[in-house]
Amino acid sequence: MTMLQAITFDLDDTLWDNHGVMARTEEGHYRWLLEALEAWRAARQETALALSHEGGGQDYLQRRQQLAKEVPERRGDFTWLRLRALEAQLEEAGLHRSAALMWAASAMNEFHRLRVQVTPHPEAAGLLAALTERYQLAAITNGNIHLQRQPLASYFPVAIAAGELLAPKPDPTPFLTALSRLNVAPECAMHVGDSWQEDVLPAQQLGMHAVWISELGDRALPPRVHRIAHIKELPGVIEKLEKRQHHSGGVYSH
Repeated sequence: MTMLQAITFDLDDTLWDNHGVMARTEEGHYRWLLEALEAWRAARQETALALSHEGGGQDYLQRRQQLAKEVPERRGDFTWLRLRALEAQLEEAGLHRSAALMWAASAMNEFHRLRVQVTPHPEAAGLLAALTERYQLAAITNGNIHLQRQPLASYFPVAIAAGELLAPKPDPTPFLTALSRLNVAPECAMHVGDSWQEDVLPAQQLGMHAVWISELGDRALPPRVHRIAHIKELPGVIEKLEKRQHHSGGVYSH
């Protein structure tokens, strides 16, 4: 196995904690939609739509889940699912088709505005800056964060939104797409992520090194897989690999 040339990263819960961000985004964009719609209809002297935050929000979720079943190839394209679900809900609630399209798009703009308000781990920027001096970097995410607007975008000249490829992880397609754009063979690359199923296994099965971010993990690790509790421990893994490469005369040992 030849020298490490590239490192690919998952984003959510790898370079930042994502749970709080998604909770705020989920609640915030739908509340914004209902309040903006109410004001708009009041200005037009029209009655408010019969949508409540709780009931409407639950219906919105159910519509997304149903769409994912009906159009399985789109199951990982979360922006598409949200947009189509909102359009259908608003039209069914009484808006004309054109207005439903307009307000669904506006709600998704608010969703993406909130979605990128993540706080990277304090060590993330410095770590990525140091890695860019030695390796090619790429991001591979199943999330629907606007990649060009996320706070660490400048470190990722290659950024793959797997849902938009209609091939969410653990499908190998987003990994192979990233490696193709980097012009790097799998055995010369490493993937870093928090999900065993969506990050570690597909990367390892392609022949990449994989770094699993997990505070707990007592399972036996297969070849080329390394576990760390936090992204700040990644340099230690890379240092060990470099030492193996040095002692094996230019080739990483297993």
